[in-house]
Amino acid sequence: MTIGIGPSTPVTSQSTSGSRTQGVLTTGTEKGESTTSSSGSSKPSSQLSTLAQQLSDSALRAEERDASLDRKALGQKADALLQPITRDFHLHRAKYDAEVPNTDDPELLDRAKQATSFVSGRGSNPFSGLSQDQLALIIYDDSGTFTANERKAAWKEEYDQETARRLAVIARGKLEYEQTGKMTEFFKEVLGNYNELPPIMQAQYPDFYAPRLEHLIEMDFNFITHRAEGKGAPEDIFDILMSSDDFANLGKRFANSTVS
Repeated sequence: MTIGIGPSTPVTSQSTSGSRTQGVLTTGTEKGESTTSSSGSSKPSSQLSTLAQQLSDSALRAEERDASLDRKALGQKADALLQPITRDFHLHRAKYDAEVPNTDDPELLDRAKQATSFVSGRGSNPFSGLSQDQLALIIYDDSGTFTANERKAAWKEEYDQETARRLAVIARGKLEYEQTGKMTEFFKEVLGNYNELPPIMQAQYPDFYAPRLEHLIEMDFNFITHRAEGKGAPEDIFDILMSSDDFANLGKRFANSTVS
């Protein structure tokens, strides 16, 4: 998975034995600064942006963490990291608002201040527009690189992006259901989105999530005619949909959906 800051940002990524490595390198030229090559020509020097370097370092830590934990432990780790900046956030507001990065870098100090203002309802989100992978690196980073309010701001941006994605997917799914009686393309899109998630976000879903979506896709079930037009018997749909709250009555939900 490659992470870049902005569409025109130079990016490097690494992949080892199929692992998900997230590398971020952003170059920027300082005005008036140059380097001289052996031929005597003058060239502008490039420096790694502060945020890009932080994300690159965070990606390495995330890869080590993901490789050291099984799915269950990774899900528990995710919950432990989210609780202070979501469910218990209001309990620690004074502490979080007083938190200052351990640095004299004005860029980092300003960004932390902006994040504190944002989570207090003032100003803009310093992480607006970052990708889901970039935001996840910030949200689940417990190294102290990012302040609690910065992690909260990143979580809020990811939440808003995910809400918009889900509404769009549901709208397309409802249209498919109304036109064909099926939800196969909807299931494909949901599975595709799941497969794109970082491991620590996938681990927050139940183990059966992907296999059941795959089964539903293979069945190509028509919820109006109650026929499986792909693989599997019609009665299989009831075992799948009624065996968990996540999949129960999906056809009914879409029929009654208010999304247009």
